[in-house]
Amino acid sequence: MPSSTSPDFVVVESLEAFPPELRDGVVAIGNFDGLHRGHRAVLDAALGMGHGTHHPVFAMTFEPHPRTVFNPEKPVFRLTPANIKVDMLRHYGLDGVLILPFTRDFAGIEANAFVQDILIDTLGIRHAVTGYDFHFGRARQGTPDYLRTAGAERGFGVTIVHREEDEGAEAVSSTRIRTALAEGDIAQANALLGYRWFFEAEVQHGDKRGRDLGYPTANLRLAAECPLLEGIYAVKVKVGDTWHEGVASYGRRPTFDNGARLFEVHLFDFAGDLYGQTLRVHLISYLRGEEKFDSVDALIAQMDTDSAEARAALASLQPLSEIDVKLLDLAS
Repeated sequence: MPSSTSPDFVVVESLEAFPPELRDGVVAIGNFDGLHRGHRAVLDAALGMGHGTHHPVFAMTFEPHPRTVFNPEKPVFRLTPANIKVDMLRHYGLDGVLILPFTRDFAGIEANAFVQDILIDTLGIRHAVTGYDFHFGRARQGTPDYLRTAGAERGFGVTIVHREEDEGAEAVSSTRIRTALAEGDIAQANALLGYRWFFEAEVQHGDKRGRDLGYPTANLRLAAECPLLEGIYAVKVKVGDTWHEGVASYGRRPTFDNGARLFEVHLFDFAGDLYGQTLRVHLISYLRGEEKFDSVDALIAQMDTDSAEARAALASLQPLSEIDVKLLDLAS
């Protein structure tokens, strides 16, 4: 991954606004939810193809997620919502990103029209890079082989990136990462991502019970469709431009009210007002499941143990990749 953020990164949200400086470029095409190791293999191939010949490199992605469009009653949990995905692509060293609105009409475009009208006429691409499982156009008729043949016939290059596998020879996928989060297997989720999974949320007012327990917390709400397993986590948190370490509880507080799910973050060695601020929370490790305690004293004793275990996990933190270094500012 390039070591610096491109100062001229362009975010384009319609075909009509596509800028001339990205024409004759290399496009990496995909949903890129999570920007996991498999996605980054596609981006690496595009960057190597484009920057070696001084042509622009940009990503084409789609919002909202196609599965949510076709099944709105069961929206897909986004590992990287649109704003986070754009920020990660910016850090990755691309020259820009084209975010195409995904609708049922767009999904019905003929594969030939996608190639001719979009890739050739509008984007003027020199080369396209996709993953082995990328399909496009009506009835998913645009297969990787179709794209390769179309490129050979119409004068642009095509690279199809083979599937990225983990150490157990299983494919790296967003679905596996969501499953790992739901099972509390943060180590697995982070290994597949190649960085520590994180989310952003605004601090809300709560019942301030944590303050009375000696553990004041910042209260955050996750997306309703988030599958994250309830429990206790070691976390690293960015507040503005400042990093803090901490321990967090996600769940319903069964010792007290068994209410709506909250992600409650206690920052170590911190004093200040966080209300209304947006925090970026990276999950470092899963410590234990949520429990109901017989007394407040028993709960506090466990919280002391959780804090010690979280500090130990954070003290031994090692980067998973170059992008993990960048996201967590580990080099600073």
